[in-house]
Amino acid sequence: MTAWKLPLIVVALVLPIVAGFAIGGAGLGLAMGALSVLGLVLVAARQRPRRAIGSATAPDGRRHLLLVTTCPVEEPAAVAEITRASDIGGGADADVLVLAPARIRFLDRWASDLEPAREAAQRNLVATVAALAKAGVEAQARVGDEDVVQAVEDQLQTFPATEVVLIGAGAAEGVDEAARELGERLEADFHHLRLAGRTAD
Repeated sequence: MTAWKLPLIVVALVLPIVAGFAIGGAGLGLAMGALSVLGLVLVAARQRPRRAIGSATAPDGRRHLLLVTTCPVEEPAAVAEITRASDIGGGADADVLVLAPARIRFLDRWASDLEPAREAAQRNLVATVAALAKAGVEAQARVGDEDVVQAVEDQLQTFPATEVVLIGAGAAEGVDEAARELGERLEADFHHLRLAGRTAD
């Protein structure tokens, strides 16, 4: 949990209780307290367990590289940086899968309209896979869950990744936090690649 979230949680718990006592006395205050505790229990129950994230077993001795990109990668310099950092250039024998989380905007989620997020992720994938192909790297592509960590965990159920590389950065988009969690939980080798000249998604 990021440091700024804890004060907000405390305020969210205490404020209704104080307001209840001030407006309706002890009865309303206690009722608001009970509701706050119930809300906290429900939120805690929905949290994912922080267990290790394993991968499907590779049937061969090849490298299986999962590239998770939160932004389209099109510039030749960016592609060169990825191939150099991942050691997949120059005809290296590696099975490469590019995964793009479908980043759902608040209004789209509220309207239950997930299609724009999937279309944006697919455009991201097309641009990235095409740029990698120009550099001589063949890759498959898939759209994943909006949550980066969940997208990786889901994909590793079927893709036997020996290495995972997260491409992108940005505290506001949750990418840096996802990188920290993946670094702690992944059993496969993990690298977080911040492309030069790009500080956010």
